Amino acid sequence: MEATENIVLEAQEEAQGAESSRALYEIKMKFLGRTGKVTALLKGMREIPANERPAFGKKVNDIREKLEALFAALEERMKEKELAEKLAGEEIDVTMPARRHQKGALHPITRTKSELIDIFAGMGFEVFEGPEIENEYYNFTALNTPADHPARDMQDTFYITEEFLLRTQTSAGQIRLMEKKKPPIKMLSPGKVFRSDDDATHSPMFHQMEGLVVDKNITMCDLQGMLNEFARTMFAESSKTRLRPSYFPFTEPSVEVDVSCTACGGKGCSLCKGTGWIEVLGAGMVNRHVLENCGVDPDEYTGFAFGMGIERIAMLKYGINHIRSFTENDVRFLEEFKD
Repeated sequence: MEATENIVLEAQEEAQGAESSRALYEIKMKFLGRTGKVTALLKGMREIPANERPAFGKKVNDIREKLEALFAALEERMKEKELAEKLAGEEIDVTMPARRHQKGALHPITRTKSELIDIFAGMGFEVFEGPEIENEYYNFTALNTPADHPARDMQDTFYITEEFLLRTQTSAGQIRLMEKKKPPIKMLSPGKVFRSDDDATHSPMFHQMEGLVVDKNITMCDLQGMLNEFARTMFAESSKTRLRPSYFPFTEPSVEVDVSCTACGGKGCSLCKGTGWIEVLGAGMVNRHVLENCGVDPDEYTGFAFGMGIERIAMLKYGINHIRSFTENDVRFLEEFKD
């Protein structure tokens, strides 16, 4: 009986000194756990005379109830204390300056692509995006470039199989659309293209934007007028274009398109090598064979096509000297395009 009284006093003394919920829990288990002191008392009842066991058992149960009430009260106070300490540690001084977060910006390629789409969409073009993995038919054959055609030597191609390849031009999208849709057609096909080429102005992966117009009575004058509007909107109101004879297997006649130098306005400088002009894209009237391959009657319909490198346009518009700047992820370079 004397030992039972000491257990209550001992528990009170130890529990009052607990500084955390974990410490209080360990003290509780010391007295009320499976191997605790109260449990040990109950296991020792066999050593007590039979006539004294009921009184002893009642005494131990009373002690258990006192200890349970003691620990319940202390646990509640401990929770309140720890909550108050946590809230005090999480106080926010709303008068302090807020943390500054860096604001991002559109990548110059994305920005340029969006500008080009807006320009041509304003002229009635619809956007069509073809697959990046093409077969030879759409990438070459349907564009009037058969297997033995020398024009294939102009493009170093990444072949996946003998039939499939990473597209070298987004012109393949023109064929896919003309197969599905009959004239009149005004389409724009932006996307990634791939060629085995790497220097200051070329990359193995770059972005192109092809355009196609097919309708009755389409002429080179329509092409020139559209290009002039593109140049004035993209670069400067005073910008002009000129057409130089060239060769592409899918257009006839074909032209290289120059725009008046964006740096000197056509007067001549180091950027345009004193000529006043900078090459920006290729274009021409759609070859009769290409129209026939897509089931379009070339005697009834004519059309023009054009294609430009988005990196090329961005480099001219923003004065970027090396094409690798677009993919190096140099924060100093990207910060130049913040609004």
